Amino acid sequence: MQTRYLYLLKYILPITDLLMVNIVYFLSYELTKLLGKEVASELQWHYVVVCNLIWIISTTTFGLYTEHGARRLERIYRGTWRSVALHVILFSIYLFFSRQNDFSRVFLVVFYAMLGVVFLLNRFIGTSFQFLLFNHLRGVKSVAIMGNNATGIQLASYFEKERHIEFHGFLEDGNKDYLDRNGHLSDAVGMQFQQAVEKGIKDIYVTIAPERMADMPLLTAEAERQCVRLKFIPDISGALLSPYTVSYLGNEFPVISLRSEPLEAIHNRFKKRLIDVVFSGFVILFVLSWLYPILAILIKLQSKGPVLFKQLRSGRDDEPFWCFKFRSMSINNDSDLKQASKDDSRITPIGRFLRKSSLDELPQFFNVFMGHMSVVGPRPHMLSHTERYKGIVDQFMVRHFLKPGITGWAQVNGYRGETKEDYKMVKRVEHDIWYLEHWSAMLDVKIIFMTVINMVKGEDNAF
Repeated sequence: MQTRYLYLLKYILPITDLLMVNIVYFLSYELTKLLGKEVASELQWHYVVVCNLIWIISTTTFGLYTEHGARRLERIYRGTWRSVALHVILFSIYLFFSRQNDFSRVFLVVFYAMLGVVFLLNRFIGTSFQFLLFNHLRGVKSVAIMGNNATGIQLASYFEKERHIEFHGFLEDGNKDYLDRNGHLSDAVGMQFQQAVEKGIKDIYVTIAPERMADMPLLTAEAERQCVRLKFIPDISGALLSPYTVSYLGNEFPVISLRSEPLEAIHNRFKKRLIDVVFSGFVILFVLSWLYPILAILIKLQSKGPVLFKQLRSGRDDEPFWCFKFRSMSINNDSDLKQASKDDSRITPIGRFLRKSSLDELPQFFNVFMGHMSVVGPRPHMLSHTERYKGIVDQFMVRHFLKPGITGWAQVNGYRGETKEDYKMVKRVEHDIWYLEHWSAMLDVKIIFMTVINMVKGEDNAF
């Protein structure tokens, strides 16, 4: 539901913010010179372009100017400080690696200090204006609900949280039949619409059961006769598990999905794949390029066999792929059937270190770069384990809707390694499905940081 204020805010907010960033930038440049500090001439014109581009990247990353991001004040505040923090990091890194050693660090301090103050003032003024608009100038949309059922109650809870909506509650007797004995619209319904008009209500949301859909044309005709808009929401809460989502196929056919999957959206998949390519490329170029030869020599010195261990594992949509690891065991015939266990005699000394430190997983960044895996996702299982557990663990195959990952939500919460008891696999699947339904780029970042912390601390299940 969009008001004129929200519509304009999507355009006003980015324009005013970008103006502020540039004004503060040039003021900081002049102020730094007044403080007696030398400032590179490139900083005045060349770097300001980079500064603007990084601001656009930062705000896009956190969705500051999207309709969702601008809908609530707390989202605007949260998106703003996150964007500023990311801008500090990216702009500082750019200046550092640009090989321009003569840029002024004092300029950065002055710029971000002034930018923080200006944004605080700007957001305070915006908050005050919104308070004035909603509470005194009536810049809100008046709505009511007809249908006091489970869906109606859930909808009412949503309206009560939205500051740009003036919710007038439920119209009376929403659960009664809309038609009289003769099949005509009842007088009670007409009275409800009339009361809504007297209260200045413009939109009425009717939460209607599927079996009463045939009443919609009569309700619409009466509402339009009294100049009231009706919007219908099917009350299918009793028939379907919540939450569910409704989308449209070809803008014509409503499609109900019982499971939320953020990564079904193409822009989210593109974002995740971009992160995977950049992250894995960085690890391959700057870590594996020198670490691989060292570990290869150590592995070869301790046991015969290849440096890399390749194994068919279950990937996205249950498609098998070759998963790479540094070989941590001596050559054996049980690799495709038996999980590694504590004090496993097959593990070599260097292999024990690799598994304990999780360095044996590093070659999987090749899998990520090639598109078989993601940095974050459900851990891939051996084909034999997939066959076993899909028959005994409910919803086990749901985790295969995603690309498998080097690390995942289940692993950082302690469900990694050997699964002797079935309940451990159940908990792993529960965490994997939670990740599938709640994915976000920031969740991936959180899991990566948690993985690094766990590697430093050491994990009991890493053997």
